[in-house]
Amino acid sequence: MAKDQLNVLKALDVAKTQWYHFTAIVIAGMGFFTDSYDLFCISLVTKLLGRIYFYEEGSNKPGSLPSNVAAAINGVALCGTLAGQLFFGWLGDKMGRKRVYGITLMLMVICSIASGLSFSKDPKAVVITLCFFRFWLGFGIGGDYPLSATIMSEYANKKTRGAFIAAVFAMQGFGILAGGMVAIIVSSVFSAYYPAPPFSVDPVLSTIPQADYVWRIILMFGALPALLTFYSRMKMPETARYTALVAKNAKQAAEDMSKVLQVEIVAEQEKIQELEKRRGNDFGLFTTQFFRRHGLHLLGTATTWFLLDIAYYSQNLFQKDIFSAIGWIPAAKTMSALEELFKIARAQTLIALCSTVPGYWFTVALIDRMGRFKIQLMGFFFMTVFMFGLAIPYHHWTLMGNQIFFVVLYSFTFFFANFGPNATTFIVPAEIFPARLRSTCHGISAAAGKAGAIVGAFGFVYAQSTIGVRYSLIILGVINFFGMMFTFLVPEPNGKSLEEMSGEAEEETTATTESALEAGLDVRT
Repeated sequence: MAKDQLNVLKALDVAKTQWYHFTAIVIAGMGFFTDSYDLFCISLVTKLLGRIYFYEEGSNKPGSLPSNVAAAINGVALCGTLAGQLFFGWLGDKMGRKRVYGITLMLMVICSIASGLSFSKDPKAVVITLCFFRFWLGFGIGGDYPLSATIMSEYANKKTRGAFIAAVFAMQGFGILAGGMVAIIVSSVFSAYYPAPPFSVDPVLSTIPQADYVWRIILMFGALPALLTFYSRMKMPETARYTALVAKNAKQAAEDMSKVLQVEIVAEQEKIQELEKRRGNDFGLFTTQFFRRHGLHLLGTATTWFLLDIAYYSQNLFQKDIFSAIGWIPAAKTMSALEELFKIARAQTLIALCSTVPGYWFTVALIDRMGRFKIQLMGFFFMTVFMFGLAIPYHHWTLMGNQIFFVVLYSFTFFFANFGPNATTFIVPAEIFPARLRSTCHGISAAAGKAGAIVGAFGFVYAQSTIGVRYSLIILGVINFFGMMFTFLVPEPNGKSLEEMSGEAEEETTATTESALEAGLDVRT
Protein backbone atom coordinates (compact mmCIF):
# COMPACT_ATOMS: atom_id res chain seq x y z
CA MET A 1 0.00 0.00 0.00
CA ALA A 2 1.30 3.45 -0.85
CA LYS A 3 0.58 4.80 2.64
CA ASP A 4 2.63 1.97 4.16
CA GLN A 5 5.68 2.69 1.99
CA LEU A 6 8.61 4.10 3.90
CA ASN A 7 9.47 7.75 3.30
CA VAL A 8 12.99 6.84 2.18
CA LEU A 9 11.60 4.55 -0.56
CA LYS A 10 9.07 7.15 -1.65
CA ALA A 11 11.89 9.69 -1.90
CA LEU A 12 13.87 7.33 -4.15
CA ASP A 13 10.84 6.61 -6.35
CA VAL A 14 10.04 10.28 -7.03
CA ALA A 15 13.59 11.71 -6.99
CA LYS A 16 14.54 13.82 -9.97
CA THR A 17 17.46 12.65 -12.05
CA GLN A 18 20.54 13.80 -10.16
CA TRP A 19 24.32 13.53 -10.29
CA TYR A 20 24.34 10.44 -8.04
CA HIS A 21 22.29 8.55 -10.66
CA PHE A 22 25.00 9.14 -13.27
CA THR A 23 27.72 8.29 -10.74
CA ALA A 24 26.00 4.98 -9.98
CA ILE A 25 25.63 4.25 -13.72
CA VAL A 26 29.36 4.83 -14.30
CA ILE A 27 30.47 2.81 -11.24
CA ALA A 28 28.19 -0.14 -11.99
CA GLY A 29 28.65 0.26 -15.75
CA MET A 30 32.44 0.03 -15.63
CA GLY A 31 31.99 -3.40 -14.11
CA PHE A 32 29.96 -4.40 -17.15
CA PHE A 33 32.50 -2.79 -19.47
CA THR A 34 35.10 -5.09 -17.88
CA ASP A 35 32.75 -8.10 -17.94
CA SER A 36 32.10 -7.93 -21.66
CA TYR A 37 35.71 -7.06 -22.50
CA ASP A 38 36.94 -10.12 -20.59
CA LEU A 39 34.27 -12.50 -21.90
CA PHE A 40 34.51 -11.55 -25.58
CA CYS A 41 38.19 -10.63 -26.07
CA ILE A 42 39.04 -14.34 -25.91
CA SER A 43 37.31 -14.86 -29.27
CA LEU A 44 39.81 -12.43 -30.84
CA VAL A 45 42.92 -14.34 -29.78
CA THR A 46 41.91 -18.00 -30.19
CA LYS A 47 43.20 -18.18 -33.78
CA LEU A 48 46.47 -16.55 -32.65
CA LEU A 49 46.80 -19.14 -29.85
CA GLY A 50 46.31 -21.88 -32.43
CA ARG A 51 49.09 -20.50 -34.63
CA ILE A 52 51.52 -20.08 -31.72
CA TYR A 53 51.00 -23.35 -29.84
CA PHE A 54 49.41 -25.85 -32.22
CA TYR A 55 51.27 -25.49 -35.50
CA GLU A 56 52.55 -28.81 -36.83
CA GLU A 57 55.86 -28.44 -38.64
CA GLY A 58 55.52 -29.16 -42.34
CA SER A 59 51.77 -28.60 -42.36
CA ASN A 60 50.32 -26.67 -45.31
CA LYS A 61 47.92 -24.69 -43.12
CA PRO A 62 48.38 -22.54 -39.99
CA GLY A 63 48.05 -24.07 -36.56
CA SER A 64 44.58 -24.04 -35.03
CA LEU A 65 43.14 -25.01 -31.67
CA PRO A 66 41.69 -28.54 -31.53
CA SER A 67 37.90 -28.35 -31.26
CA ASN A 68 37.87 -29.55 -27.64
CA VAL A 69 40.53 -27.00 -26.64
CA ALA A 70 38.72 -24.19 -28.49
CA ALA A 71 35.45 -25.09 -26.78
CA ALA A 72 37.16 -25.20 -23.36
CA ILE A 73 38.92 -21.83 -23.78
CA ASN A 74 35.75 -20.15 -25.08
CA GLY A 75 33.40 -21.78 -22.60
CA VAL A 76 35.26 -22.08 -19.30
CA ALA A 77 34.70 -18.43 -18.32
CA LEU A 78 30.99 -18.91 -18.98
CA CYS A 79 30.96 -21.90 -16.61
CA GLY A 80 32.59 -19.73 -13.94
CA THR A 81 30.09 -16.94 -14.65
CA LEU A 82 27.14 -19.28 -14.12
CA ALA A 83 28.52 -20.42 -10.75
CA GLY A 84 29.29 -16.81 -9.74
CA GLN A 85 25.80 -15.60 -10.62
CA LEU A 86 24.18 -18.19 -8.37
CA PHE A 87 26.63 -17.79 -5.49
CA PHE A 88 26.99 -14.00 -5.40
CA GLY A 89 23.30 -13.52 -6.19
CA TRP A 90 22.45 -15.47 -3.04
CA LEU A 91 25.24 -13.77 -1.06
CA GLY A 92 24.00 -10.32 -2.12
CA ASP A 93 20.68 -10.99 -0.39
CA LYS A 94 22.35 -12.42 2.71
CA MET A 95 25.24 -9.98 3.28
CA GLY A 96 24.11 -6.90 1.37
CA ARG A 97 24.84 -5.62 -2.10
CA LYS A 98 27.75 -3.32 -1.23
CA ARG A 99 29.76 -5.78 0.89
CA VAL A 100 29.85 -8.33 -1.91
CA TYR A 101 30.40 -5.78 -4.70
CA GLY A 102 34.08 -5.17 -3.92
CA ILE A 103 34.87 -8.90 -3.71
CA THR A 104 33.66 -9.53 -7.26
CA LEU A 105 35.66 -6.60 -8.64
CA MET A 106 38.95 -7.65 -7.05
CA LEU A 107 38.44 -11.20 -8.30
CA MET A 108 38.04 -9.80 -11.82
CA VAL A 109 41.20 -7.66 -11.54
CA ILE A 110 43.40 -10.47 -10.20
CA CYS A 111 42.18 -13.09 -12.66
CA SER A 112 42.36 -10.75 -15.69
CA ILE A 113 46.06 -10.29 -14.98
CA ALA A 114 46.65 -13.95 -14.15
CA SER A 115 44.91 -15.20 -17.31
CA GLY A 116 47.64 -13.47 -19.34
CA LEU A 117 50.34 -15.41 -17.48
CA SER A 118 51.34 -19.05 -17.76
CA PHE A 119 53.78 -21.32 -15.99
CA SER A 120 55.65 -22.17 -19.19
CA LYS A 121 55.38 -21.99 -22.98
CA ASP A 122 54.29 -25.60 -23.24
CA PRO A 123 50.88 -25.69 -25.03
CA LYS A 124 49.30 -27.89 -22.37
CA ALA A 125 50.50 -25.65 -19.51
CA VAL A 126 49.31 -22.51 -21.31
CA VAL A 127 45.83 -23.93 -21.93
CA ILE A 128 45.44 -25.28 -18.38
CA THR A 129 46.61 -22.00 -16.80
CA LEU A 130 44.40 -19.95 -19.11
CA CYS A 131 41.33 -22.10 -18.42
CA PHE A 132 41.92 -22.11 -14.65
CA PHE A 133 42.14 -18.34 -14.29
CA ARG A 134 39.39 -17.66 -16.82
CA PHE A 135 37.06 -19.85 -14.78
CA TRP A 136 37.66 -17.70 -11.68
CA LEU A 137 37.52 -14.56 -13.80
CA GLY A 138 34.08 -15.72 -14.91
CA PHE A 139 33.16 -16.42 -11.29
CA GLY A 140 33.82 -12.76 -10.42
CA ILE A 141 32.03 -11.54 -13.56
CA GLY A 142 29.04 -13.68 -12.58
CA GLY A 143 28.68 -11.81 -9.31
CA ASP A 144 28.62 -8.49 -11.12
CA TYR A 145 25.39 -9.34 -12.98
CA PRO A 146 22.90 -9.62 -10.08
CA LEU A 147 24.66 -7.05 -7.91
CA SER A 148 24.94 -4.30 -10.55
CA ALA A 149 21.36 -4.78 -11.73
CA THR A 150 19.96 -4.87 -8.19
CA ILE A 151 21.96 -1.87 -6.98
CA MET A 152 20.92 0.24 -9.97
CA SER A 153 17.25 -0.75 -9.72
CA GLU A 154 17.19 0.04 -5.99
CA TYR A 155 18.92 3.41 -6.49
CA ALA A 156 16.80 4.53 -9.46
CA ASN A 157 13.59 6.53 -9.50
CA LYS A 158 10.34 5.03 -10.76
CA LYS A 159 10.09 7.14 -13.91
CA THR A 160 13.50 6.43 -15.49
CA ARG A 161 14.52 3.19 -13.76
CA GLY A 162 14.54 1.19 -17.01
CA ALA A 163 16.85 3.66 -18.74
CA PHE A 164 19.28 3.71 -15.79
CA ILE A 165 19.56 -0.08 -15.60
CA ALA A 166 19.79 -0.27 -19.41
CA ALA A 167 22.59 2.33 -19.36
CA VAL A 168 24.59 0.12 -16.96
CA PHE A 169 24.10 -2.86 -19.26
CA ALA A 170 24.87 -0.75 -22.35
CA MET A 171 28.46 -0.45 -21.12
CA GLN A 172 28.75 -4.06 -22.28
CA GLY A 173 28.69 -2.76 -25.85
CA PHE A 174 31.60 -0.41 -25.16
CA GLY A 175 33.48 -3.35 -23.60
CA ILE A 176 33.07 -5.39 -26.80
CA LEU A 177 34.12 -2.35 -28.84
CA ALA A 178 37.16 -1.78 -26.60
CA GLY A 179 38.23 -5.42 -27.00
CA GLY A 180 38.36 -5.02 -30.77
CA MET A 181 40.13 -1.66 -30.58
CA VAL A 182 42.78 -2.88 -28.13
CA ALA A 183 43.45 -5.90 -30.37
CA ILE A 184 43.73 -3.61 -33.43
CA ILE A 185 46.17 -1.28 -31.67
CA VAL A 186 48.35 -4.00 -30.14
CA SER A 187 48.53 -6.08 -33.35
CA SER A 188 49.30 -2.94 -35.41
CA VAL A 189 52.13 -1.86 -33.08
CA PHE A 190 53.74 -5.31 -33.06
CA SER A 191 53.31 -5.66 -36.84
CA ALA A 192 55.06 -2.31 -37.36
CA TYR A 193 58.01 -3.27 -35.17
CA TYR A 194 58.17 -6.95 -36.16
CA PRO A 195 56.97 -7.34 -39.79
CA ALA A 196 56.19 -10.90 -40.86
CA PRO A 197 55.43 -12.58 -44.23
CA PRO A 198 52.13 -14.39 -44.92
CA PHE A 199 51.90 -18.07 -43.98
CA SER A 200 51.97 -19.13 -47.64
CA VAL A 201 55.39 -17.43 -48.07
CA ASP A 202 57.02 -18.63 -44.83
CA PRO A 203 54.96 -20.81 -42.44
CA VAL A 204 57.40 -20.41 -39.53
CA LEU A 205 58.26 -16.70 -39.75
CA SER A 206 54.59 -15.76 -40.35
CA THR A 207 54.10 -16.19 -36.57
CA ILE A 208 56.73 -14.03 -34.89
CA PRO A 209 57.97 -15.09 -31.40
CA GLN A 210 56.75 -11.73 -30.01
CA ALA A 211 53.17 -12.73 -30.90
CA ASP A 212 53.18 -14.61 -27.59
CA TYR A 213 53.08 -11.23 -25.84
CA VAL A 214 50.20 -9.92 -27.94
CA TRP A 215 47.43 -12.20 -26.67
CA ARG A 216 48.65 -11.79 -23.08
CA ILE A 217 48.52 -7.96 -23.29
CA ILE A 218 45.01 -8.07 -24.77
CA LEU A 219 43.70 -10.33 -21.97
CA MET A 220 45.47 -8.45 -19.16
CA PHE A 221 44.18 -5.04 -20.28
CA GLY A 222 40.78 -6.05 -18.85
CA ALA A 223 42.09 -5.47 -15.31
CA LEU A 224 42.56 -1.73 -15.87
CA PRO A 225 38.95 -0.41 -16.02
CA ALA A 226 37.92 -2.60 -13.09
CA LEU A 227 40.83 -1.35 -10.99
CA LEU A 228 39.97 2.30 -11.73
CA THR A 229 36.48 1.96 -10.22
CA PHE A 230 37.35 -0.10 -7.11
CA TYR A 231 37.63 2.90 -4.77
CA SER A 232 34.34 4.36 -6.01
CA ARG A 233 32.54 1.06 -5.43
CA MET A 234 33.77 0.92 -1.87
CA LYS A 235 32.49 4.46 -1.23
CA MET A 236 28.93 3.72 -2.40
CA PRO A 237 26.44 3.37 0.48
CA GLU A 238 24.31 0.25 0.78
CA THR A 239 21.00 0.56 -1.07
CA ALA A 240 18.14 1.90 1.06
CA ARG A 241 15.84 -0.94 0.03
CA TYR A 242 18.24 -3.55 1.35
CA THR A 243 19.00 -1.60 4.53
CA ALA A 244 15.34 -0.89 5.29
CA LEU A 245 13.45 -3.92 3.96
CA VAL A 246 16.01 -6.70 4.50
CA ALA A 247 18.38 -5.46 7.24
CA LYS A 248 15.41 -3.68 8.95
CA ASN A 249 17.46 -0.58 9.76
CA ALA A 250 15.31 2.43 8.78
CA LYS A 251 17.59 4.92 10.53
CA GLN A 252 20.68 3.89 8.52
CA ALA A 253 18.66 3.84 5.28
CA ALA A 254 17.39 7.37 5.94
CA GLU A 255 20.89 8.65 6.80
CA ASP A 256 22.47 7.11 3.70
CA MET A 257 19.82 8.41 1.30
CA SER A 258 19.70 11.85 2.94
CA LYS A 259 23.36 12.25 1.93
CA VAL A 260 22.81 10.84 -1.53
CA LEU A 261 19.62 12.77 -2.34
CA GLN A 262 20.70 15.85 -0.37
CA VAL A 263 17.32 16.10 1.35
CA GLU A 264 16.20 15.48 4.93
CA ILE A 265 14.51 12.08 5.30
CA VAL A 266 12.86 11.07 8.56
CA ALA A 267 13.76 7.60 9.84
CA GLU A 268 10.72 5.38 10.48
CA GLN A 269 11.96 2.53 12.64
CA GLU A 270 8.51 2.13 14.19
CA LYS A 271 7.00 1.44 10.77
CA ILE A 272 9.74 -1.13 10.08
CA GLN A 273 8.91 -2.88 13.36
CA GLU A 274 5.21 -2.76 12.52
CA LEU A 275 5.80 -4.31 9.11
CA GLU A 276 8.05 -6.90 10.74
CA LYS A 277 5.19 -8.06 12.96
CA ARG A 278 2.91 -8.64 10.01
CA ARG A 279 2.80 -12.09 8.56
CA GLY A 280 2.84 -12.88 4.84
CA ASN A 281 5.86 -10.96 3.57
CA ASP A 282 8.63 -13.22 4.82
CA PHE A 283 8.28 -16.27 2.56
CA GLY A 284 11.45 -17.83 1.15
CA LEU A 285 12.47 -18.92 -2.32
CA PHE A 286 11.50 -22.58 -1.92
CA THR A 287 7.95 -22.04 -0.69
CA THR A 288 4.48 -22.51 -2.13
CA GLN A 289 3.79 -18.81 -1.65
CA PHE A 290 6.80 -17.81 -3.77
CA PHE A 291 5.82 -20.33 -6.43
CA ARG A 292 2.27 -18.99 -6.49
CA ARG A 293 3.28 -15.33 -6.67
CA HIS A 294 6.50 -15.43 -8.71
CA GLY A 295 6.97 -18.95 -10.06
CA LEU A 296 5.86 -18.16 -13.62
CA HIS A 297 7.77 -14.87 -13.52
CA LEU A 298 11.01 -16.67 -12.62
CA LEU A 299 10.35 -19.31 -15.29
CA GLY A 300 9.80 -16.53 -17.83
CA THR A 301 12.91 -14.51 -16.96
CA ALA A 302 15.13 -17.61 -16.77
CA THR A 303 13.84 -19.25 -19.97
CA THR A 304 13.98 -16.14 -22.15
CA TRP A 305 17.51 -15.38 -20.95
CA PHE A 306 18.54 -19.01 -21.57
CA LEU A 307 17.21 -18.98 -25.14
CA LEU A 308 18.62 -15.53 -25.92
CA ASP A 309 22.15 -16.41 -24.80
CA ILE A 310 22.32 -19.58 -26.91
CA ALA A 311 21.92 -17.37 -29.97
CA TYR A 312 23.75 -14.27 -28.72
CA TYR A 313 26.94 -15.97 -27.50
CA SER A 314 27.07 -18.27 -30.52
CA GLN A 315 27.02 -15.20 -32.75
CA ASN A 316 29.55 -13.22 -30.69
CA LEU A 317 32.11 -15.90 -29.90
CA PHE A 318 32.15 -17.43 -33.37
CA GLN A 319 31.50 -14.48 -35.68
CA LYS A 320 35.12 -14.76 -36.90
CA ASP A 321 34.36 -18.33 -38.10
CA ILE A 322 31.18 -17.18 -39.83
CA PHE A 323 33.00 -14.30 -41.53
CA SER A 324 35.75 -16.69 -42.65
CA ALA A 325 33.14 -19.15 -43.96
CA ILE A 326 31.51 -16.51 -46.20
CA GLY A 327 34.88 -15.16 -47.32
CA TRP A 328 34.70 -11.74 -45.64
CA ILE A 329 37.98 -12.48 -43.81
CA PRO A 330 40.65 -13.85 -46.22
CA ALA A 331 41.96 -17.40 -45.98
CA ALA A 332 44.32 -17.84 -43.01
CA LYS A 333 47.26 -18.98 -45.15
CA THR A 334 47.26 -15.67 -47.07
CA MET A 335 48.02 -13.72 -43.87
CA SER A 336 50.56 -13.58 -41.08
CA ALA A 337 49.39 -14.34 -37.54
CA LEU A 338 49.13 -10.68 -36.50
CA GLU A 339 47.49 -9.67 -39.77
CA GLU A 340 44.79 -12.28 -39.15
CA LEU A 341 44.27 -10.97 -35.60
CA PHE A 342 44.01 -7.42 -36.98
CA LYS A 343 41.36 -8.37 -39.55
CA ILE A 344 39.29 -10.40 -37.07
CA ALA A 345 39.42 -7.51 -34.59
CA ARG A 346 38.51 -5.00 -37.30
CA ALA A 347 35.46 -7.06 -38.29
CA GLN A 348 34.30 -7.41 -34.67
CA THR A 349 34.83 -3.69 -34.03
CA LEU A 350 32.86 -2.77 -37.14
CA ILE A 351 29.92 -4.97 -36.06
CA ALA A 352 30.06 -3.52 -32.53
CA LEU A 353 30.25 0.07 -33.77
CA CYS A 354 27.48 -0.18 -36.36
CA SER A 355 24.97 -2.46 -34.61
CA THR A 356 25.83 -3.66 -31.10
CA VAL A 357 26.47 -0.29 -29.41
CA PRO A 358 23.60 1.57 -31.15
CA GLY A 359 21.22 -1.26 -30.19
CA TYR A 360 22.01 -0.85 -26.49
CA TRP A 361 21.46 2.91 -26.57
CA PHE A 362 18.19 2.64 -28.50
CA THR A 363 17.01 0.60 -25.52
CA VAL A 364 18.24 3.25 -23.07
CA ALA A 365 16.37 5.96 -24.99
CA LEU A 366 13.07 4.12 -25.50
CA ILE A 367 12.59 1.56 -22.73
CA ASP A 368 10.63 3.82 -20.40
CA ARG A 369 8.39 4.89 -23.29
CA MET A 370 7.81 1.55 -25.03
CA GLY A 371 8.09 -0.69 -21.98
CA ARG A 372 10.13 -3.85 -21.45
CA PHE A 373 7.62 -6.31 -22.91
CA LYS A 374 7.28 -4.63 -26.33
CA ILE A 375 11.03 -4.20 -26.75
CA GLN A 376 11.75 -7.83 -25.83
CA LEU A 377 9.01 -9.21 -28.09
CA MET A 378 10.10 -6.99 -30.99
CA GLY A 379 13.74 -7.94 -30.53
CA PHE A 380 13.13 -11.69 -30.57
CA PHE A 381 10.81 -11.30 -33.59
CA PHE A 382 13.38 -9.46 -35.73
CA MET A 383 16.23 -11.72 -34.57
CA THR A 384 14.15 -14.66 -35.83
CA VAL A 385 13.38 -12.95 -39.16
CA PHE A 386 16.98 -11.91 -39.87
CA MET A 387 18.43 -15.26 -38.79
CA PHE A 388 16.18 -17.10 -41.24
CA GLY A 389 17.05 -14.42 -43.81
CA LEU A 390 20.70 -15.40 -43.40
CA ALA A 391 20.19 -19.15 -43.22
CA ILE A 392 17.65 -20.02 -45.91
CA PRO A 393 19.50 -18.40 -48.88
CA TYR A 394 22.90 -19.08 -47.23
CA HIS A 395 24.60 -20.24 -50.45
CA HIS A 396 23.62 -16.98 -52.14
CA TRP A 397 25.40 -14.94 -49.43
CA THR A 398 28.67 -16.86 -49.90
CA LEU A 399 28.95 -15.86 -53.58
CA MET A 400 31.45 -13.16 -54.50
CA GLY A 401 29.97 -9.69 -54.12
CA ASN A 402 27.14 -10.76 -51.80
CA GLN A 403 29.13 -10.98 -48.55
CA ILE A 404 28.50 -7.35 -47.66
CA PHE A 405 24.72 -7.97 -47.63
CA PHE A 406 25.28 -10.96 -45.35
CA VAL A 407 27.24 -8.73 -42.97
CA VAL A 408 24.46 -6.10 -43.01
CA LEU A 409 21.77 -8.68 -42.13
CA TYR A 410 24.07 -10.22 -39.54
CA SER A 411 24.53 -6.78 -38.00
CA PHE A 412 20.76 -6.35 -37.75
CA THR A 413 20.52 -9.51 -35.62
CA PHE A 414 22.97 -7.89 -33.16
CA PHE A 415 21.12 -4.58 -33.27
CA PHE A 416 17.78 -6.19 -32.38
CA ALA A 417 19.39 -8.43 -29.78
CA ASN A 418 20.57 -5.33 -27.94
CA PHE A 419 17.53 -3.19 -28.78
CA GLY A 420 15.61 -6.16 -27.46
CA PRO A 421 16.04 -9.17 -25.20
CA ASN A 422 19.75 -8.86 -24.43
CA ALA A 423 18.94 -5.69 -22.47
CA THR A 424 15.46 -6.52 -21.16
CA THR A 425 16.36 -9.97 -19.81
CA PHE A 426 18.93 -8.19 -17.64
CA ILE A 427 16.59 -5.39 -16.53
CA VAL A 428 13.32 -7.14 -15.65
CA PRO A 429 14.58 -9.64 -13.01
CA ALA A 430 15.94 -6.67 -11.02
CA GLU A 431 12.45 -5.14 -10.88
CA ILE A 432 9.84 -7.82 -10.28
CA PHE A 433 11.01 -9.84 -7.25
CA PRO A 434 10.93 -8.95 -3.50
CA ALA A 435 13.92 -7.09 -2.05
CA ARG A 436 14.97 -10.01 0.15
CA LEU A 437 15.11 -12.32 -2.91
CA ARG A 438 15.87 -9.82 -5.68
CA SER A 439 19.59 -10.52 -6.06
CA THR A 440 19.05 -14.29 -5.75
CA CYS A 441 16.32 -14.39 -8.42
CA HIS A 442 18.33 -12.18 -10.75
CA GLY A 443 21.29 -14.53 -10.22
CA ILE A 444 19.12 -17.56 -11.07
CA SER A 445 17.80 -15.88 -14.23
CA ALA A 446 21.30 -14.79 -15.25
CA ALA A 447 22.70 -18.27 -14.55
CA ALA A 448 20.03 -19.74 -16.83
CA GLY A 449 21.30 -17.30 -19.45
CA LYS A 450 24.87 -18.45 -18.97
CA ALA A 451 23.71 -22.06 -19.26
CA GLY A 452 22.41 -21.00 -22.69
CA ALA A 453 25.72 -19.30 -23.43
CA ILE A 454 27.56 -22.52 -22.56
CA VAL A 455 25.25 -24.45 -24.90
CA GLY A 456 26.03 -21.86 -27.58
CA ALA A 457 29.78 -21.83 -26.95
CA PHE A 458 30.20 -25.61 -26.91
CA GLY A 459 27.34 -26.51 -29.23
CA PHE A 460 28.15 -24.15 -32.09
CA VAL A 461 31.65 -25.61 -32.46
CA TYR A 462 30.22 -29.08 -33.06
CA ALA A 463 27.14 -27.92 -34.98
CA GLN A 464 29.31 -25.94 -37.38
CA SER A 465 31.59 -28.92 -38.01
CA THR A 466 28.81 -31.51 -38.31
CA ILE A 467 25.78 -29.83 -39.91
CA GLY A 468 27.44 -26.67 -41.27
CA VAL A 469 26.92 -22.95 -40.75
CA ARG A 470 23.59 -22.80 -42.65
CA TYR A 471 21.76 -25.34 -40.49
CA SER A 472 23.37 -23.89 -37.35
CA LEU A 473 21.83 -20.52 -38.24
CA ILE A 474 18.42 -22.16 -38.82
CA ILE A 475 18.59 -23.68 -35.33
CA LEU A 476 19.42 -20.26 -33.87
CA GLY A 477 16.38 -18.82 -35.69
CA VAL A 478 14.10 -21.44 -34.13
CA ILE A 479 15.57 -20.70 -30.70
CA ASN A 480 14.82 -16.98 -31.14
CA PHE A 481 11.21 -17.85 -32.05
CA PHE A 482 10.77 -19.79 -28.79
CA GLY A 483 12.25 -16.84 -26.92
CA MET A 484 9.47 -14.70 -28.36
CA MET A 485 6.86 -17.19 -27.09
CA PHE A 486 8.24 -17.35 -23.53
CA THR A 487 8.28 -13.54 -23.33
CA PHE A 488 4.53 -13.74 -22.61
CA LEU A 489 5.33 -15.14 -19.13
CA VAL A 490 7.19 -11.95 -18.13
CA PRO A 491 5.21 -9.04 -16.56
CA GLU A 492 5.59 -5.37 -17.52
CA PRO A 493 7.26 -3.33 -14.71
CA ASN A 494 7.23 -0.01 -16.56
CA GLY A 495 6.13 2.96 -14.42
CA LYS A 496 5.59 0.93 -11.23
CA SER A 497 7.54 1.02 -7.98
CA LEU A 498 9.66 -2.00 -7.07
CA GLU A 499 7.32 -2.73 -4.14
CA GLU A 500 4.27 -2.71 -6.44
CA MET A 501 5.96 -5.02 -8.95
CA SER A 502 7.38 -7.44 -6.41
CA GLY A 503 4.05 -7.73 -4.59
CA GLU A 504 5.53 -6.53 -1.29
CA ALA A 505 2.84 -3.83 -0.99
CA GLU A 506 0.21 -6.49 -1.65
CA GLU A 507 1.80 -8.76 0.95
CA GLU A 508 1.51 -6.00 3.51
CA THR A 509 -2.18 -5.53 2.68
CA THR A 510 -2.85 -9.25 2.92
CA ALA A 511 -0.96 -9.52 6.18
CA THR A 512 -2.89 -6.58 7.69
CA THR A 513 -6.21 -8.17 6.72
CA GLU A 514 -5.20 -11.54 8.19
CA SER A 515 -4.11 -9.89 11.46
CA ALA A 516 -7.38 -8.00 11.70
CA LEU A 517 -9.43 -11.15 11.06
CA GLU A 518 -7.50 -13.04 13.74
CA ALA A 519 -8.25 -10.20 16.16
CA GLY A 520 -11.98 -10.39 15.32
CA LEU A 521 -12.07 -6.90 13.76
CA ASP A 522 -14.36 -5.77 10.92
CA VAL A 523 -12.19 -5.31 7.83
CA ARG A 524 -14.94 -4.43 5.38
CA THR A 525 -14.52 -1.17 3.45
